[in-house]
Amino acid sequence: MAKLVLSMDGLVLKEIALNKERMTIGRRPTNDIQIDNLAISGEHAVVVTILNDSFLEDLNSTNGTLVNSQPINKHFLKNGDVVELGKYKLKYIVDASSPGGPNYERSPERPADAPKPAPAPAPEASAPQAILSPAPVAEPMAVGYVQVLNGARAGRELKLSKELTTLGKPGRQVAVIAKRAQGYFITHVEGQSFPTVNGQMIDVQAHPLNNHDVIEIAGIKMEFFLKE
Repeated sequence: MAKLVLSMDGLVLKEIALNKERMTIGRRPTNDIQIDNLAISGEHAVVVTILNDSFLEDLNSTNGTLVNSQPINKHFLKNGDVVELGKYKLKYIVDASSPGGPNYERSPERPADAPKPAPAPAPEASAPQAILSPAPVAEPMAVGYVQVLNGARAGRELKLSKELTTLGKPGRQVAVIAKRAQGYFITHVEGQSFPTVNGQMIDVQAHPLNNHDVIEIAGIKMEFFLKE
């Protein structure tokens, strides 16, 4: 599991595990990560974590958000990135045992010049042969699409081929659709109001999408559907 290490002037204040899909950072006590300093906006930034990926979004803060001393609006976090909020720093650290972590153990590969293992001896002709059933073949996952239902771009289709697809209008309402092994999920990222699915507002947790669900983000309605 990834975490953020909060520090100021080189002094570590605390560690925060990114154990929620959406964690807000700001001065108000309602934030998941509260930093009580006037240089920090009430709701300054948000970290969205989906599977093994986390990205940081500045929520139109007064003083801005820096990552590795560079101003950002949205940034996919990498191991060792340092988020700067005024005098405070948040270092993003990926657990070494997590998939994709710096010390994640994988099966050792055989060197190219290593001798090949001796082939197994062929069974004698008189030995009875086992009847093996063919291994089941995994069915390919259906590909998700969204089709715009209203506005100037009505009828336009967007293929959800990436792991994360961002939809909405920055500064007003933004959501991401994540492609997972279990299917497609929508998560709120930015904005005071949350997207709706079939007329029902979603919450802060990832919401699974079903075939022909109607999504509304920033006044734009879209139909989610699957193609084989």
